Amino acid sequence: MRMKTLLTIAWRNVWRNKLRSSIVIASIVVGIWAGLFIMAMTAGLNDQRLKSSIDTYLSHIQIHNPGFLEDFDKKDTITGSKTILNDIDTMSHVKAYSKRLVLQGMASTAHGNYGVKILGIYPKEEEKVTAISKKLVQGTYLHKLKRNPIVIGEKLAHKLDVKINSKVVLNFQDSGNNTIATSFRVEGIFKTVNSSFDEANVFVKYDDLAPIVDLSGKYHEIAILCTNVEETLPVKNQISTDNLVETWDELAPELGYTQKTMNNFLYIFMGIILLALTFGIVNTMLMAVLERKREIGMLLSVGMDRRKVFAMIMLETLFLAMIAAPLGVLLSIWTIEYFGLQGIDLSSVGKGLQSFGMDSRVYTTLPAVLYLNITLMTLIVALIAALVPARRALQLNPAEAVKAI
Repeated sequence: MRMKTLLTIAWRNVWRNKLRSSIVIASIVVGIWAGLFIMAMTAGLNDQRLKSSIDTYLSHIQIHNPGFLEDFDKKDTITGSKTILNDIDTMSHVKAYSKRLVLQGMASTAHGNYGVKILGIYPKEEEKVTAISKKLVQGTYLHKLKRNPIVIGEKLAHKLDVKINSKVVLNFQDSGNNTIATSFRVEGIFKTVNSSFDEANVFVKYDDLAPIVDLSGKYHEIAILCTNVEETLPVKNQISTDNLVETWDELAPELGYTQKTMNNFLYIFMGIILLALTFGIVNTMLMAVLERKREIGMLLSVGMDRRKVFAMIMLETLFLAMIAAPLGVLLSIWTIEYFGLQGIDLSSVGKGLQSFGMDSRVYTTLPAVLYLNITLMTLIVALIAALVPARRALQLNPAEAVKAI
């Protein structure tokens, strides 16, 4: 029997029971679509969390005195900051940078006291590095009030019960460890997708803060934003200093680890779905073989090679997968592209997402290579699933099979 004839028989066998074949195809399509869509949601959430973290507080690279991050000692300022900044100015892949003072302190009003991180910044520099200035829900960004303006998060504003032009007293220590209490006036209130960040960080002008703590001309932190995330490591390697230079994934190891393992997770997740589909394919094809037990017995009786019977069963399963896999992938591409533009509204669980630094609207995304890989995985899984019914067909005794009802 020629291969063309075998292919024709296998194709006709697929459609002998149209309902059963359609159900198998539909189950594979739905399985692939559901798997890829959930993967795209997961990838979208992860990308969104990473982007919001970089845009809000991480940036791509941060420079500190080696001892600063251990205990946030105010005296541990960056050494040779002028040389470092001059070098950064010459780097083509650096988009912007921001110099900061970073103090641990207390924000107080008549309604309570809360621990905060106080960041003394140059507003024009910070606007280019972080998105805080674009996240204001009230007020302006440190350019309206002449003396001691402050920008705080909405969640902290609610706790302190303050609004625009309200006074907030910041308590902190200067470089000599003397306790300082200075009043600031609220100029702006921001809200990011990370409620924990909003509650624990306040922004003031460097020029207001530095003289108070006797650290004028010194910095605890230099945050660098690269032209894109892929340039992070090359830019880091260009910075020659005795200070500590860390990339975003070193500053937040959990984000870096999640990003590195995301592809593995996606494949494992899809593998589990395909494994479940395997049992359905095995059951369906095994049923088809047993229903055609007499027919297969006759083919074997008239001299048909067992290898060709085996190939026929394998081809039938392969045809089902070849129809279903592209349909499932095409449906997934259309759905993922649509919600990648429109987004999925998860405002019903928005507060929970914000505690993890995620927005309530998720935009699906998936690397293009995954579509091809998942299609290949589906075909391979289908062939593996076909081994059981094909092997069962080979075990048939022609004489007994022909007598089967």
